[in-house]
Amino acid sequence: MSAKPSFLKRMFLLLWNTVNTIRKLIINFIFFGILAIIGVVLLNSGDEIIVEDQSALVLNLSGSIVDQKHYVNPFEAALTQGQENDPNGEILLSDVLYSINNATEDERITTIVLDLANLQSAGISKMTAIGEALTQFKAANKSVVAMANGYDQNQYFLASFADKIYLNNKGMVSLDGLSRYRLYYKAALEKLKITTHVFRVGTFKSAVEPFIRDDMSQADKEASKVLLGDIWQSYSTIVASNRQISPDQLVLSTDAYLEQLEQADGDSAQMAINMKWVDELVTADAFRLAMMERVGSDKEGKTFRQISFNDYRSVTAPLPNFVENDSVAVIVAKGNILNGKQPAGQIGGESTSDLLMKARFDPVVKAVVLRVDSPGGSAFASEQIRQEVLALKAAGKPVVVSMGSLAASGGYWISASADYIVATPTTLTGSIGIFGMFATFEQALTHIGVTSDGVATSDWAGLSPARELSPQVAAVIQRHIERGYHEFISLVAKERHMTLEQVDNIAQGRVWIGKRALTLGLVDELGDMDVALTKAAELANMDKYDVKLIEQELSAEQQLMQEIFNATASYMPSSFSQSTVVEKMVQQWASVYEEFSKFDDPNNAYLYCEGCSY
Repeated sequence: MSAKPSFLKRMFLLLWNTVNTIRKLIINFIFFGILAIIGVVLLNSGDEIIVEDQSALVLNLSGSIVDQKHYVNPFEAALTQGQENDPNGEILLSDVLYSINNATEDERITTIVLDLANLQSAGISKMTAIGEALTQFKAANKSVVAMANGYDQNQYFLASFADKIYLNNKGMVSLDGLSRYRLYYKAALEKLKITTHVFRVGTFKSAVEPFIRDDMSQADKEASKVLLGDIWQSYSTIVASNRQISPDQLVLSTDAYLEQLEQADGDSAQMAINMKWVDELVTADAFRLAMMERVGSDKEGKTFRQISFNDYRSVTAPLPNFVENDSVAVIVAKGNILNGKQPAGQIGGESTSDLLMKARFDPVVKAVVLRVDSPGGSAFASEQIRQEVLALKAAGKPVVVSMGSLAASGGYWISASADYIVATPTTLTGSIGIFGMFATFEQALTHIGVTSDGVATSDWAGLSPARELSPQVAAVIQRHIERGYHEFISLVAKERHMTLEQVDNIAQGRVWIGKRALTLGLVDELGDMDVALTKAAELANMDKYDVKLIEQELSAEQQLMQEIFNATASYMPSSFSQSTVVEKMVQQWASVYEEFSKFDDPNNAYLYCEGCSY
């Protein structure tokens, strides 16, 4: 009799040993990987950052400037945001303003250098706030310079606040103005035999137009033209004033542009000098030498004495306040308004309500500033949040809304019941309207030979994307949408002390900039966060107060991992954070799909401003 185990048993043993070996390898890889990360941190922990006298603060602003960062897991953050100049990263507006304001009082900092090459987006409201801080810096007898290989429209707006703008002698300034073009799908949907059912109230509520038209409606053209004109007027007025030129010198007609280009012998950089858009053309090395002459050289004598934005922020960050005093709480509502609990960077009906409730029960919080930067979203979630605003007021805690770049549709809904509303001159707000939309595929299915038939106890039980929507059901849905619009304008009329007719005249889904919203009575004052904080303290009768940020807290494990990965992010190979053009395109398409797929209002009713992206 053979003593050897059976063939089947040997196979199972081999399989188990293989799986067990792989398991050990994975565990060891993770374990030793974490040890290596900790080792890198310990080895580099002795590198102390020192701000030398007469240093230049390099504001290398990369990616998007936001009121609140999206939450990403620590490992992903290390891979995608670990680089100093990550164009896909996010920078808090509050960090930028704090660093500039601190540098204004810091005798060691004499100059700010604007490095905007990787700045992707910010919005005029946020950039204006940064510009005002730079103006205060210059008022302290300090200088601001900007240098780039080229400036796009956003980057140039910030650069215009500099005392001197340098441009690479092979670069150019791209000023195009503003436009709003969209793709329209009505004919394509008809060819695909897809039936789109749209329910809306508001002449200017145009988010659904691409699905029911093949061109822009006259009402949308009218509203968009006025809106773009208002935004561009703000942009051009500020930039022209900074550069001491006429606003009509910024965007030229094609004929005038060609004429100026010919005068510069086809040289875009020289044309920028001729148009007084920039002050001097230099190579990268010439700029380095000019800055060494201005602020002195570093210890190695290779470049000018400087400290980067991230390093300066880390060495000047305020120490935590362990003794809590009476405070104005700041709660950020940034992103699309969705249902349930959402991570940072999105507004959740439950999660944002929880933050407001936390402020309500915090004994040191005497007033709240709700910072809104949102195009809206779910009508149901918007109302959940507004109810918590009402609860705060009922608890005797004043609520002031500070509108960021946009507070439209659902963003205005959650703002309307505040005691006071502060908007920036270029905030996009209003968009008071409501819509619902879904598609059915009965014609497409019939075309390929698929039909739907059966019985149901009611018209509602038989609703399906595979069946035609009955006119009676459509009428009921439209009535719900009309009721939602009536509730919206009634809410605004009550809170803003207006009549229904007055609100309806400025509603209909139309978007306004902050300056017009003030004259229309939709906001109380123009200003930014500092104005809102001062007003909140005033309403709470506080002469002295702390500012307390209330945000979603990480667990102890998340905090530990985040600290480890943040500390080692800069030592990651740059190739880890690079992606191909195809990957970037896929990411863009995926982000659009993800945005719309998350819309989950239980009543399929949305307070959303699709066109609020300037």
